[in-house]
Amino acid sequence: MDSTRVTEHPTSYERPQPGVDPADPRGALLRTSTPAHAPGTTALPAQARSGETPPGAAVPCAQDRKPDAPQGTGPDTGAGTDAGTEHAQPAAAETGNHRPRPAPDAIPVQPDGSAPHPDGGTQRPEDASGTDPAAPDRRTGQGPSPGQPTPMRRDGDRLRFVGAATRRIARGLDLDEIVMGLCRATVPTFSDAILVYLRDPLPVGDERPTGPLVLRLRRTDRIPVERDSEAGFAPLPQPAAQQPEPWELAELSTVAAELCEVRTGGALAEVLRGVRPVFADAPAARAALPELLGAGGEMVIPSGQRAILAPLRGRRRVIGAAVFLRRPERIAFETDDLLVAAQLATHSALGIDKAVLYDREAYIADELQRTMLPETLPRPTGVRLASRYLPAAETARVGGDWYDAIPLPGSRVALVVGDVMGHSMTSAAIMGQLRTTAQTLAGLDLPPQEVLHHLDEQAQRLGTDRMATCLYAVYDPVSHRITIANAGHPPPVLLHLGGRAEVLRVPPGAPIGVGGVDFEAVELDAPAGATLLLYTDGLVESRLRDVWTGIEQLREKLAATAQLTGPDHPPPLEALCDEVLDMLGPGDRDDDIALLAARFDGIAPSDVAYWFLEPEDAAPGKARRLARRALARWGLEDLSDSVELLVSEVVTNAVRYASRPVTLRLLRTDVLRCEVGDDVPQLPRLRQARATDEGGRGLYLVNRLARRWGATRLSTGKVVWFELNRT
Repeated sequence: MDSTRVTEHPTSYERPQPGVDPADPRGALLRTSTPAHAPGTTALPAQARSGETPPGAAVPCAQDRKPDAPQGTGPDTGAGTDAGTEHAQPAAAETGNHRPRPAPDAIPVQPDGSAPHPDGGTQRPEDASGTDPAAPDRRTGQGPSPGQPTPMRRDGDRLRFVGAATRRIARGLDLDEIVMGLCRATVPTFSDAILVYLRDPLPVGDERPTGPLVLRLRRTDRIPVERDSEAGFAPLPQPAAQQPEPWELAELSTVAAELCEVRTGGALAEVLRGVRPVFADAPAARAALPELLGAGGEMVIPSGQRAILAPLRGRRRVIGAAVFLRRPERIAFETDDLLVAAQLATHSALGIDKAVLYDREAYIADELQRTMLPETLPRPTGVRLASRYLPAAETARVGGDWYDAIPLPGSRVALVVGDVMGHSMTSAAIMGQLRTTAQTLAGLDLPPQEVLHHLDEQAQRLGTDRMATCLYAVYDPVSHRITIANAGHPPPVLLHLGGRAEVLRVPPGAPIGVGGVDFEAVELDAPAGATLLLYTDGLVESRLRDVWTGIEQLREKLAATAQLTGPDHPPPLEALCDEVLDMLGPGDRDDDIALLAARFDGIAPSDVAYWFLEPEDAAPGKARRLARRALARWGLEDLSDSVELLVSEVVTNAVRYASRPVTLRLLRTDVLRCEVGDDVPQLPRLRQARATDEGGRGLYLVNRLARRWGATRLSTGKVVWFELNRT
């Protein structure tokens, strides 16, 4: 039998062996025996020992061999039959179940598991793509320069890089994260520097952009080096003590143009229209890159195929461009790198499109919620207000909770808080309709129970499953009383001046939308200095506690907060609202939260003057005398002339049509307010009197002399009022 033994070993398709047909269907390597070497080492050619790699030399890979390949048992595969075979193992190795793995790349194994580098050092570990970054290039046979990244040399490297880069880009949610992900994924693995240009402004969805196409430099990134001028980049001054961060460099933005207006029919427009990435030395890109980067940008463009211009195309249109740059000492881009640039540009553009759409949706949701809720709270006489609103989740910032404060005639104010089932766009839309209905009903000065009754009818008209809870309260600062009606809402909490917190006993009622249910109102004392807290169930109910447990915790929190300021000073409203929200734990945010706090200051009886006037011709004169006396008692004689004139005009209009006594009330607060009420529901209107008219000038005088004025229809008639500054 011939001493030459034929053995069959699997091999990698990426490293063909010399003398073997790559198209061999067996996918096997045919080898002859070679001289034996010391145990623990594999064959190392002389050229490899000297640091050189012969062209076409076989470099077996450990990962290409099967670790559990069975050993032969015939006469030609015994341990002592052919000790010179390349893959023959020592006799001691045959006792184990698995054959020891040879060292990768046919390099002797070191005791610590590493392999020596051809230049005498230790081989560096493989990079994320599975390729040794220190291995010499297969075409030139030269290794990379110290401190410089190595190019990708195999198709497998590119596939792994594209997969990792696209995953990194896809992790971004907003525009900045996606652009940053593109920069960090490409520098320094794929390129030494990158410039990203985006449209300004970015189109959203199906919007058709108007005006010329303008690209703005969004971000730059590059490898930090000490001597840019020797590397082929423009020299940029930088203090020696300040070392730039690798991912926050912005020197390229000082060289390249920040804005670029794409000329119609120009070279840059043609490249962007073509969508495909191109090399910088391509005819189409020679004029496009200077147009994009400006005059100073030509300094950062390396020669040859070391720059790629890649258009960024979204779902419907081009939204920008990316420029990948490599230094002159690094290997130039290959043709396959254009496919890599195309993949990076496509994934980045689609991610930017989605980020812009997401930002627009979040903006619409925020704007909708802000429109549904009061932009600012009013400042009615005798009461101070504060509010808070927290959505159920940051990603869905709309919900069905709302609050409102509506000024009413007679210096009263309506306090409303409600909660529509759910916290979606539909709930927000229903909430907006119910809030508008409540404002309209409040303007009619209906009793609280009547307001809830009409809200219930409105909810039934909106749909059979439109359910909501609501609490409607009317505070009168003159009488220091509050009237409350409830429709299935958690009861309010009243914090007294001494620090005692009380859960008000209000009939619960049925939720709005049930139909056929009567609502009941109760009238309670509202002492000066007390604070009424209206809230939705999201504040007191969660998966960790029921409603009544949460209400008790809220009462205790209010009492504890009031103790901090003492019995004679109520806690500030804004700080009180913040303290209330602090009672929420990590798992207590299951629903939207609306909070409305009202501090009752009231109007002292000494600051109120009230009279009844019979509807007769002498009523205006009597009204002037009564107003003059009240002003003298308050020390406001300077306002007597204006007040007498305006009171006379308003009372004259009232007694002309009234059939019942007319009411006159003066209120002294930060302003002087006069209210005249009658039983006629028709509201007066301001008109321009002609020169020949004998009347019609009363409201004109009120409009010119008063600070503010208005008319409100009541269930029993109307009230015309005006205000004057006290100074």
